[in-house]
Amino acid sequence: MARRFSPRLILALFGMLVVVLLFAPWPGKAYSPSTRAIHIDATQFAFAPGRVQVQQGDRVILKLTASDVVHGFYLDGYGLQKRIEPGVTEEVTFTADRPGKFRYRCAVSCGPLHPFMIGELIVEANTPYWRALALVLVAALGMLTYLWQTGKYRSYQEVLSDTCS
Repeated sequence: MARRFSPRLILALFGMLVVVLLFAPWPGKAYSPSTRAIHIDATQFAFAPGRVQVQQGDRVILKLTASDVVHGFYLDGYGLQKRIEPGVTEEVTFTADRPGKFRYRCAVSCGPLHPFMIGELIVEANTPYWRALALVLVAALGMLTYLWQTGKYRSYQEVLSDTCS
């Protein structure tokens, strides 16, 4: 007969593993914020590129140009606004300190499809993958412990013996 470990012992072992995963400093390359220079061109009725991705903490320099008519640039969530005239490069500098998705849009009426001139800035959080994995382990551990404590969990051998007899 196979020896069963106490659910409390298993809980304690996995609990210690999760604490180590969550709080121990891990060797390796930590993310250090950098400066990102990104060129965005405004034309009727789109921004190119339409999607920009940066990391949280990055210093972002947006170089804005207009190819055809006067456009505007407004970045939701950061409150940054610039008027962009053809042939002139405007710069907007900010620190991407909030993770999430933020829309940028034309802030000057530039024609009939002006309301659809929208782009997206994605600021990715610097949360390491292994911390999220530790949270999944906590959830799985809690579920297994609950099943063992309530007696609803049965080992593989018990299920086989019931089906074979």
